[in-house]
Amino acid sequence: MTEHLLVVEDDDTLRELLSASLRLAGFTVTPVTTGSEALAAVRQERPDLIVLDVMLPDFDGFEVARRLAGEGPPPAGPPPVLFLTALDAAKDRISGLTAGGDDYVTKPFDLEELILRIRAILRRTSGKQPGGRLVVGDLTLDPESHQVTRGGRAIPLSPTEFNLLSVLMEHVGQVLSKEQLLDLVWHYDFGGDDSIVASYVSYLRRKIDSAEPKLIHTVRGIGYVLRRPPR
Repeated sequence: MTEHLLVVEDDDTLRELLSASLRLAGFTVTPVTTGSEALAAVRQERPDLIVLDVMLPDFDGFEVARRLAGEGPPPAGPPPVLFLTALDAAKDRISGLTAGGDDYVTKPFDLEELILRIRAILRRTSGKQPGGRLVVGDLTLDPESHQVTRGGRAIPLSPTEFNLLSVLMEHVGQVLSKEQLLDLVWHYDFGGDDSIVASYVSYLRRKIDSAEPKLIHTVRGIGYVLRRPPR
């Protein structure tokens, strides 16, 4: 089945170029120009992924992602988001990821790399999930309902946050390097930017480790590990 992409870009030339290139790559594409149109298109058409420009004429792409995250359904939450923007400062990257984005590509960009990143997101958000519930202390992840709870409190996660947590829980007690996490979570088969790993781990900590004991730990110079709480 052909994946359906929503392209949200207010620059006419770039929107047409993106739409044509993505169709040639085998995707079904719906192009829109504003945040309001993007929200309406997501509700009506249920795309598999959104390529979302940050600078839009009505409200920015970060706000689009936040509004989608607050709506809940489609069944496993909002579709994954790849932000496309000229903003390249670290704070803008973090803003995109914390707004619910799954990747962040800055302009100018290489079309082939963009398509690879889109396919990587689709693989990790639509592929097979672990066979059963994962439990570490009072943290529970249910792949069938796509729900995460800690201490009985529901924790909403974006698709990539969910997959990152899945990998950490599947490898509980094992230190994973940034390169391993790029491979296991992002499935990059090209030179991925490992700074995205640190950004996602940081944001996941804010949601998962808001209470003691902390479960996600940094092993300096090596990587990250999710450890069982002391008894």
